This record gives sequence, C-alpha cells and structure tokens, in this order.
Amino acid sequence: MNLYVILNLAVLALPLLLSFDRRVAYFRRWPSVLVSIAVVGLVYLAWDVLATARGVWWFNQRFAGGSRIAGLPIGEILFFTTVPFSCLFVYEVIGAYGGDKVWRIPRLLWLILAGVLILGAVVYRAQPYTLWVLLAAAVFLLVALLTPLLARRQFWIYMAISAVAFLITNGVLTALPVVGYSEAAIWGARVYTIPVEDFFYCFSLLGFNVLLHSKLRGRLSLAPKVPGERVL
Repeated sequence: MNLYVILNLAVLALPLLLSFDRRVAYFRRWPSVLVSIAVVGLVYLAWDVLATARGVWWFNQRFAGGSRIAGLPIGEILFFTTVPFSCLFVYEVIGAYGGDKVWRIPRLLWLILAGVLILGAVVYRAQPYTLWVLLAAAVFLLVALLTPLLARRQFWIYMAISAVAFLITNGVLTALPVVGYSEAAIWGARVYTIPVEDFFYCFSLLGFNVLLHSKLRGRLSLAPKVPGERVL
C-alpha cells in the first residue's frame, strides 16, 4: 500500500468511526453525502484527468505507486471521496454542537469578489491551473448566491476548520512531494510548499460538496424528517 492511499485512509478513519455518535448521527446523512461526493467528484475527476494528461501536475511514483486509472493513481481518486466525506462530517458536527446563525453579509460583496476572480482568470489565462481554479471559485460563489449558504456561520466555520486540515494534508503531499506542479501552470507563490492555487481549488471543491449536501440532506436521509428543518 502506497503513502497516498495511507494518507487517504487516515483522513477517513476518524469521521468514519465517529459517524455513529448519537448527537451527530452522521451515518443518517450518508445518502446525501455520498450523492454529493459522486456528483461533484465526477466533475473534479474529469478535470484532474485532463490536467494530468496535459502536464499541469504529476504524481511521484515513489509515494503514489505505479498503478494508474485514466492516468491517476488510486490515492488521487480516493481523495475525492475521503476528503469531502471527512469535511462534511465536520460540517454536521458544527451544526449538531455549535448550532447555526445567519450573518448579514451584503450580496454585492460576493458579486464583486466573483467578478475579481473572473478578471483574474482572464489576466492569467496562460496559466491553466490558475485560470481554472479562479473560474471554479467564481462559479461556486455565483451559484451559492442563489441560496443562503454564504450567510451561514456554520459554512464559514466548516471552511476554516477544513482549511487547517488542508494545510496539514496538502502540506505533506506537496512537501515530499506526492504531487508536483508545472511551474508554467501556476503563479509560483506558495504557502509552505502548497501552491496558492490549491486554496482556491479546495474552496470550490468543498464548497460545491456542502452546497449540494445542504440541498439534499433533508430529502435524502436515514433520519426521520425533523419538523421545521432548514433546507437550502
């Protein structure tokens, strides 16, 4: 078993073991979680396959193993299941133990931010990874604006905790490295060994997962429907 697969299993282990906590009862949310992971994961896997084929990034055989499916190592494919599964567990824990609150954030702020991201994508269109992560983040913001998600405290705490976990796991992946990047495809600015673009990638990937999960969790659930439960 290669290191990339081991890292994926480590990420999955705790949320899986704690899925049966009485208060969170994450296992009851598995239907909406798994559908969200499948839908979003297929899009990002297709992106991954194309980017790998074009040399935007590459995988170190020493740590990711030699086996490939559509050009991707097993660990990379597992990433699109284990990471969203674990992060959505965090989202449910925050809701169960910390509750939620709606913040008054002007919608214009998100529209301006989305516009800045799109402008950045145009300016850096010669760098394929930069281009696509900025566009993905902008599309997420515009889609999320159709829901109350961006005004919810639970979402931003989820993102903050996920960002810390991302710094640790992606720091390992890029430091060894398990994954490397073409310098022509990115800005070159890094946080530790992590390309700045990865943070935009993480934001849109986890954002789309929680957005779809929030829409489906009241409809696809093993739990009895709670009167007055909020659905985005």
